[in-house]
Amino acid sequence: MRFRASAPDMTEPLNNRPKLRLGTRRSPLAMAQAMETRLRLCAAHGWREEEVALVPVVASGDKVLDRPLAEIGGKALWTRELDQWLAEGRIDAAVHSMKDVETIRPASLAIAAILPRADVRDVLVGATSIADLPKGARIGTSAPRRAAQLLHARPDCTIVSFRGNVATRLAKLEAGEADATLLAAAGLERLGTSHVGTPLDAASWLPAPAQGAIGIECNAADDATRALLAAIDHGPSRAQVMAERALLLALGGNCHSPIAVLSESGDGTLTLRAALFSPDGAERVEGTAHFAADDLAAPARLAADLLARAAPAIAAHFSGGK
Repeated sequence: MRFRASAPDMTEPLNNRPKLRLGTRRSPLAMAQAMETRLRLCAAHGWREEEVALVPVVASGDKVLDRPLAEIGGKALWTRELDQWLAEGRIDAAVHSMKDVETIRPASLAIAAILPRADVRDVLVGATSIADLPKGARIGTSAPRRAAQLLHARPDCTIVSFRGNVATRLAKLEAGEADATLLAAAGLERLGTSHVGTPLDAASWLPAPAQGAIGIECNAADDATRALLAAIDHGPSRAQVMAERALLLALGGNCHSPIAVLSESGDGTLTLRAALFSPDGAERVEGTAHFAADDLAAPARLAADLLARAAPAIAAHFSGGK
């Protein structure tokens, strides 16, 4: 299937224009997420697929693959181009993996929809469990959370920097650059490769904030687009993602900050369990909060409790307590 690489010609007849132009990164996973968004929009509004245009862009984060994301600009490298295209009116909305979206976003943008959240778990590829990793195993990852959590459980292992899309990382593993790696179950499922690896129990191996969630942003002043996107917004998933982002904001976390969090929804409530690590995995602090799903002050209270109990080797990587 071919996708348009730029905005449609606005001189074409009105009845030929798409209902919405969705911006997306060009990677296979990002395109799969954009196609899921298009299908949900079409189902909600009774549109044909061709009435929602996918407009791909090569993001800055996809151009530099030989260094950890935190060293070259952080999460903004995934959103910069799409933010610019929204500002220029070249697209109506942008589709994101929410775990890759900066906690503080421009006031001109709004997260108009969160799709039903997929599997939040990590998948271990190369071994059947963390305990079964061979002594001194090399684990390929560039995620501070995964590295710290792995070293906390298995300090004998070493971390090898892995960046790139899912296929690239699996190819590096196959080439022997590492003995095992960790991937998101949601990404593997969306790519049709959920048979790869062993999912890790989320209760003992906590996932990343907003992992498994697809979000759609648009211009905050664009009421028409916001109304169209509201039709595919999933309330329980939004509550979880916003609570996890509120926790991250209150902690002052960034791409260098090893934080893991698991949300569980109840009847109008959320339970948030979070753990902070030192980058070497030697130190860990954990806390849990139970609160009304719309109480975004509760994650800040949990953040304050975690930072108050965190060892200096952890607190140094979070600015929320300063």
